Amino acid sequence: MTGPVIRPRRLRTTAALRRMVAETSVEARQLVLPLFVREGIDEPVPISSMPGVVQHSRSSLLAAVGEAAELGLGGVILFGVPETKDAVGSGAVDPAGILNVAITDVVAEVGDAITVIGDLCIDEFTDHGHCGVLTPDGRVDNDGTLEVYAEMARAMAAAGADMVAPSGMMDGQVAAIRGALDGAAHTDVSIMAYSTKYASAFYGPFREAVDSSLTGDRRTYQQDGGNAVEGVREALLDVAQGADLVMVKPALAYLDVLRRVRDAVDVPVAAYNVSGEYAMLEAAAAQGWIDREAAILETLTSIRRAGADVVLTYWAAEAARLLAR
Repeated sequence: MTGPVIRPRRLRTTAALRRMVAETSVEARQLVLPLFVREGIDEPVPISSMPGVVQHSRSSLLAAVGEAAELGLGGVILFGVPETKDAVGSGAVDPAGILNVAITDVVAEVGDAITVIGDLCIDEFTDHGHCGVLTPDGRVDNDGTLEVYAEMARAMAAAGADMVAPSGMMDGQVAAIRGALDGAAHTDVSIMAYSTKYASAFYGPFREAVDSSLTGDRRTYQQDGGNAVEGVREALLDVAQGADLVMVKPALAYLDVLRRVRDAVDVPVAAYNVSGEYAMLEAAAAQGWIDREAAILETLTSIRRAGADVVLTYWAAEAARLLAR
């Protein structure tokens, strides 16, 4: 009996051969580690819904960023958790606010060994938990919020950020931020826009991580989960306004959108492997239902395969160690 001439399995015979012909790889340089820094604490505070993730003190943050740089990660993105909040998120624009001082701390610690990114949004700093300032009748004021974002961008750049990442999904936010940065002579500070950001059930653990004050939802500014064409349109608008990178968030439930965005734009594309995605895998692994380390790497490979040049993930440091084995 004559066997088949074409045998795809030949290229799967050994680990070395599989590695040689692999179409998609994950490398430490492609990973960005999200980090939370909380005002007024001396020791890290565990986040119960995200096992292994903490709210850092200013000192423990430096240790985490130093490790990230040693591992060769592409970047860290910082989120501030203030002690006090108000209606306009004034802590976000205060040079002495927790996020801005943390940026300065980190840059002083690691210099240009790793890209230091600041999340540019005021939701962590507002007592109502929304990503923008509110009108008297309680609606999110898009254009009024742009003014705050512009001021926040200048403050973060002055603190030393290499990149700012506007995540509030306000119309025109990239143009407003680019204009503010350039007008303040921060032309080298880049923008990674959360361009295609959906109103998602997978953000729940993150809200614990930042002590969110939100009641209600953000559906008037974050995108509807059924809209893929709109997601591409948002990314194209941000590129036209000056975004240096665009992002799709969440990652796993929107891999199809990620592929569409990658095919549509001519700038690097990031994807955020969000808190709920992290928590689900960790919960399943804790029950012994999946191989945790293999599932982490398979998850990150899927995001890369769908088109992400950069992946924001809470597993970034661990993944870098796994990849180095």
